Amino acid sequence: MAEMPTLNGPTLAPLSGGNPQQLVILLHGVGSDGDDLIGLAPYFQKILPDALFVSPHAPYAFDMAPQGHQWFSLQDMTPEARLAGTQTAAPILDAFIDEQLAAAGLGDDKLALVGFSQGTMMALHVGLRRANPVAGILGYSGMLVGPELLADAIQSRPPVLLAHGDADDVVPVSALSDAVAGLTAVGVSVTHHTSPGLGHGLDDDGVSKGMEFLAGVFGVDLAAMAAAQPPG
Repeated sequence: MAEMPTLNGPTLAPLSGGNPQQLVILLHGVGSDGDDLIGLAPYFQKILPDALFVSPHAPYAFDMAPQGHQWFSLQDMTPEARLAGTQTAAPILDAFIDEQLAAAGLGDDKLALVGFSQGTMMALHVGLRRANPVAGILGYSGMLVGPELLADAIQSRPPVLLAHGDADDVVPVSALSDAVAGLTAVGVSVTHHTSPGLGHGLDDDGVSKGMEFLAGVFGVDLAAMAAAQPPG
């Protein structure tokens, strides 16, 4: 049996300079890498100064270009292939989450998963199947893989925020409503945001909504934080 791949990628230490009080794991999309999505961390740092941010490279080389990484191949676009790929990558991500929590000395309740596109698929699949609920799952431009299996597979129900552009030509915006319906059906508290005119990407509104969501799941008082900031 082949050895399971291990993940690595860039990190951003807590802005406060202390030991991490939260862990945010950023999961990139197909053809990208951890160096791309770690670019979100400085924004989220503004409301989570005590958080450690980790952005692993997906475990497999992108098989449709000479560079980049993937959680699973997109050469077969059928739902069955997407589910099989997600299921194969899930134990790799799960093990990485366990390793990162142990290293930081934190429990699942101090973890948020943030995904983009294929990374959102992985965040939802793995996050909802962990025995102990994570603090929250934030997903951009993704979808819920294998919704028909979720009722039997779900182990925990963390809050979820999904954001999507209504001009997305890679993962259609209909995937957002499908995911919301699938999550709601199994008792997951899910909120959603649609960005008009946005394609397969992120915009300021989506990032701002994400910041508010992360502040909420970690109990950050944004008003008190803003009041503590020096003027200017």
